Amino acid sequence: MIGLAAYLAIPQNHYIVRALIFQHVNIDDYKIFNNRTVKAGVAEPWRMHPQYNTYQLSDEQLNYFKDFRTVAFLVIKDTSLLFETYWDGYGTDSYSNSFSMAKSIVSLLIGCALDDGYIKSVDEPIANYLPEFKDGDKSKITIKHLLTMSSGLSWDEAYSSLFSLTTQGYYGNDLAKLVLYQHVVDEPGKIFEYRSGDTQLLSIIIERATGKTLSEYASEKLWTQIGAEHDALWCLDHKNGIEKAFCCFNTNARDFARFGQLVLNGGKWNGKQIVPAEYLSEALTPASYLYDPETKKNVDFYGYQWWMINVDNHKVWYARGLLGQYIFVIPDLNAVVVRLGHLRNNHRIDGTPEDVYKYIQFGIDIAKSSVTNDK
Repeated sequence: MIGLAAYLAIPQNHYIVRALIFQHVNIDDYKIFNNRTVKAGVAEPWRMHPQYNTYQLSDEQLNYFKDFRTVAFLVIKDTSLLFETYWDGYGTDSYSNSFSMAKSIVSLLIGCALDDGYIKSVDEPIANYLPEFKDGDKSKITIKHLLTMSSGLSWDEAYSSLFSLTTQGYYGNDLAKLVLYQHVVDEPGKIFEYRSGDTQLLSIIIERATGKTLSEYASEKLWTQIGAEHDALWCLDHKNGIEKAFCCFNTNARDFARFGQLVLNGGKWNGKQIVPAEYLSEALTPASYLYDPETKKNVDFYGYQWWMINVDNHKVWYARGLLGQYIFVIPDLNAVVVRLGHLRNNHRIDGTPEDVYKYIQFGIDIAKSSVTNDK
């Protein structure tokens, strides 16, 4: 693997060279990027469930995990660690890229900024914070439009193209320039179109409103508040630059699960309200007034940078990343499930990757087994 020094020696405007060298994004890419530390506070290790790791994975489950190169699978039940297993040399302390699960973290930070008074309302024009959007159709875009992926902006999400804005955002060195000078292609607030650029704009709003880096604000409002055991790393577009907010929050499975537990708790941790309950309720409500061109129906699967689905009559909220990174929250089972790995099953069922259903079902089976064994 090319080292950080060699990577940075490539001329900064040659993001395509960098993309060609690596060809495929990797869960360990924090090693080739500059990072900013998201500092942890006082660690709160998970309690061990009385049935910890007594569940035996079936051959079907093991084969599915193997086929998609899973490195971690973990289940929290009743605020205790019920099950965890690791593969491919990864363990409890191993870092992994969140990929787009970071979008859900940014959404939580918007809620915190609202609570702190840095942001007045999700219905505000983003031009109140980003003067680059004060003219023309761009002036109509609100924070809610960014949260619900309905900005109507010109971001190109094509992962397979070397020339897409997503590729430039991942390997390039000037994210602000990429996102601040887009143009409007659709009327804001009408169509759901997944855009990493929308999340990046949210992060710049947070930075300008708070006067803090995204990592500093994440440490202050979330990471030190939810008992993280390790500092996290957030990849930057260049040394001392801005966080790749649409992706690239790096930590381990146990600490990723804390975001799920926070959501499961209604935004509270140890009885303290961390994310406003009203905001979180909105974030976990589908933006059903938006039309989704892929499924050709109104949105019933996305709120404020959080996904939602029903599996086996269980309502589930979740964060998801490009290579099958998932944090699943299953309220009626009081459970959180985390899956990390190298591959995602890209076969889709009604617009949703097939493995979403599989991992949720595996998590449901494990969570329910603990109840059965207690009887």
